Amino acid sequence: MNSQANQEFDPNLPLLGQTALVTGAARGIGAGIAKALAKAGANVAVNDLREPTETLEACKAYGRNVVSAVADVSNQKLVEEMVDRVEKDLGPIDILVSNAAYSDRELFYIANMEGFEKTINVCMWGPFYLARAIANRMIARAKPVEECPRTQGNMVFVSSPHAFRAIPGAMAYNMAKAGLDQMARTAAVELAEYRVRVNMLHPGWTDTPGERKFFFDEELAKHGSQLPWGRLATADDIAQGVVFLVHPNSDYITGSTLTIDGGIMLPHQDMFRIRNRPKS
Repeated sequence: MNSQANQEFDPNLPLLGQTALVTGAARGIGAGIAKALAKAGANVAVNDLREPTETLEACKAYGRNVVSAVADVSNQKLVEEMVDRVEKDLGPIDILVSNAAYSDRELFYIANMEGFEKTINVCMWGPFYLARAIANRMIARAKPVEECPRTQGNMVFVSSPHAFRAIPGAMAYNMAKAGLDQMARTAAVELAEYRVRVNMLHPGWTDTPGERKFFFDEELAKHGSQLPWGRLATADDIAQGVVFLVHPNSDYITGSTLTIDGGIMLPHQDMFRIRNRPKS
């Protein structure tokens, strides 16, 4: 595990020699994460339901070994088979980034149950299946803490402010992300003795192809301009957070939540309203 330990550390390639699995990485945030990890030196397995050709080519351009890992993460058997294939092709997985997601927007009392259950299965059970499969492999390879007290494996779960905000029309997604956060915190406690770090990342409103399922381009531009930072996040903004969390220098960070949201969770609406108060 953590094959980088046998190589001289290069600050420009902090993840050199490590293997990462990124789910939901054919486009959007997942694609940005896969590319950023490859740029930092990691070999990358790119998962999605579709063949992630563009992401694979972009990672290859950094000179990394890459493999396609097409699989439905909501299916435990397929997840375990995928992890086996990745480790056979690229070697032991040092970094898991669970990013795959699905969501509909419907009021819960009239929601289509097929979509509701799919959201739970992809966004909560999927990360659990991944965590379980990879944790067992990391534990089997772990060296005693006395011999290797630093990080021996990393897991990052891309969650959401939906974990604690009751966004209407998104009950399944809200539920799944709340469960995901608690799952990740529990995993962080249970895996600490093996020096496997587990962290969460909460992206803010990010400009991705998936947002076009709910909004037109003009709407996204308008809403983005109203945020404190004046724009929506990009996939690269979020990806830099993942690189930070799995960086060797972040050895003491586990069970934490990194929020990258351009200030969207700040009380900015109240702040802006003050500007419009009439002069006394």
